[in-house]
Amino acid sequence: MTTIIAEAGVNHNGSIEIAKKLIDVAAKAGVDYVKFQSFKTENLVSKFAAKADYQKKNTHTEETQFEMIKKLELDIDTHVELIEYCNSKGVEFLSSAFDLESIDVLKNLGIKVWKIPSGEITNLPYLRKIGAFNQKVVMSTGMANLCDIEKAIEILTNAGTIKSNIIILHCNTEYPTPMEDVNLNAMLTIKNAFKTEVGYSDHTLGIEVPIAAVAMGATVIEKHFTLDKNMEGPDHQASLEPQELKAMVLAIRNIYKSMGDGIKKITASENKNIKIARKSIVAIKNIKKNDILDEFNIGVKRPGDGISPMEWDNVIGTKAIKNFEIDEKISL
Repeated sequence: MTTIIAEAGVNHNGSIEIAKKLIDVAAKAGVDYVKFQSFKTENLVSKFAAKADYQKKNTHTEETQFEMIKKLELDIDTHVELIEYCNSKGVEFLSSAFDLESIDVLKNLGIKVWKIPSGEITNLPYLRKIGAFNQKVVMSTGMANLCDIEKAIEILTNAGTIKSNIIILHCNTEYPTPMEDVNLNAMLTIKNAFKTEVGYSDHTLGIEVPIAAVAMGATVIEKHFTLDKNMEGPDHQASLEPQELKAMVLAIRNIYKSMGDGIKKITASENKNIKIARKSIVAIKNIKKNDILDEFNIGVKRPGDGISPMEWDNVIGTKAIKNFEIDEKISL
């Protein structure tokens, strides 16, 4: 089963009520995890850090990145409440830590899956701290090349995480990602290079790219969602609205089912169609007993419950065992 992470991120806008509504939407859509972001602003950015272009476009331009992010912090009590709410809705809580202190917060709250965001893939102390837990790690790789990924995996494994616990997500961190920059085949390059499970963290508009990723073998899909794309905040416009999230989940579940086990075989559902769609050897003229069967008096027509046309060469040249009317199935 493909694991689907619905990225609420900071689309709660600092409101626990909105956060709970996001959980409701995700649970209704049938995702596996709802992911938030855990950070202490003072540990994450300096007061002089500039915003990304997409953040400037979607928020008040006069505020700093520090000021923007400070409004989006979730305190420990809110974490606890959201975890309990997720449990009540039958969906797993997940959060990306963005600093060492927040890793400790999540660890103390019992988090067992670590979602490493793209920006932390070159953060050695951060990777080493998570790696020491030897728990499941899902790592995004936006802005990274194969060398960056290799070093990050090495840090995680040297710290104590077994490689089989690591899932690498191909990702592009532009919001929204232009289609020409998606480079979905890079997911397969990662899989071949590191022999790990792979997935895809998507920032494109729409749902077709994550669906395609599943068809290509992604075992994890991560996608931002929101209650309304017109809400104020840095990530809303590049996020899915509730009906879009539901449509994506349904499509992914269907694609996963359709992939099958790879064995080419007759399925139970189509077995009944064999007699209808295939053909049998039949008389195309009235044939008398002991007539020689040849290409002028026998042919191939539906249904397929008689002698298979694959036996044509074995039938040609034999004698008719009885009289056959036109369209009557030949028997030997």
